Formats: sequence, C-alpha cells, structure tokens
Amino acid sequence: MKSYLITDPLYYGHDAVTLKDKLERALNRHMPDFALFRDKETPFYHEFARIFIDVCRQNNVAKVLLHGDGLIAHQYGADGVHLTSHQFFEIAHAKSRGLYVMVSTHTHMQALMAQELGADAVTYSPIFSTPDKGEPKGLEDLKLIVDKISIPIFALGGIVSQEKVNAVEAAGAYGFASIRYFV
Repeated sequence: MKSYLITDPLYYGHDAVTLKDKLERALNRHMPDFALFRDKETPFYHEFARIFIDVCRQNNVAKVLLHGDGLIAHQYGADGVHLTSHQFFEIAHAKSRGLYVMVSTHTHMQALMAQELGADAVTYSPIFSTPDKGEPKGLEDLKLIVDKISIPIFALGGIVSQEKVNAVEAAGAYGFASIRYFV
C-alpha cells in the first residue's frame, strides 16, 4: 500500500524553519512514497515549495508533487502536480511537461473523467469523516470505484490510524493519502 503525505500549514507551520523541521520529522517517521506541498495561504509559496522539494529529495521520497500549478511544478523540478477537481482542463498541459498528474476526485464520474483525460492517479474523498469535507463516501463506495477504473486510487479523508489504512487497503485502494496521519 502506497502512502501519500499532504502538507497543511496548520500542521507544518507558516515559516520556512518550521516547515523544514516538521517535514523532516514526518518523513523520517513515516517514509511516505508520495508527498505533496499544499499551502493555499502563504505569500511565500515559491520559497516553501523549493524547501519542500529539497527536503523530500534528501529523504528519498519517490514522487514529490506541488499543488495546483503544473508550470511551477515543472520549473522547480517536482515529479508532478496534484490538480483540484476543478482543474481537469490542466491534465494535458501537465502531462505535456512530463509531470506525474494526480487529480482530486469526489465522485465516480470525476474519477472516470480524470482517467479518460490521462491522469496518472486520483485521490478519492472523503472516505471517512473529516472536518469540513462533507458526507463520507465509505468503504463500499471506495470498492465500487476501485473496480471501475484502472489508474491508481489513493483513498483520502479521515485516514488517521493504521486501522483505517488497513481498511482502505482491504477495499482495494492503491494507496492512502492523509494530512493528519503523518503528523
């Protein structure tokens, strides 16, 4: 089961030193296969993205992604980009830059569309209850979408324990993504 660490300034701080320190600790403790720098608030996104990529490279993260902007991901040497569920039109642009493309999806139709448009993988959420993310999809729904598409699916949402990791693995997910599991 692949693991996908996602940052959030609530847990990784609002300054470069805190980001670096907390990220290094999380990577050393959990050794995720994928990592995403996601911070929609900071005016220092470019500086923090570079720090994030450097720390991930030093810790041998296999796939290092930036959130929402394939051009920046390409320019900064990230492996890929994680697009929102409103950015399907960006999939082809990101692929043309040689990027690995992950797309956030919340319905079966979105997951199928992401696959059809060439995404390499999707997150599907929320699987379990998570703050401000709506009604959980649940494990049965996760099993249904796993059976419908051929690209990797990372279960996301409320995965905060090994028990929940085991449950999404049993449902057939390729991996799990989380913010809180890794902190």
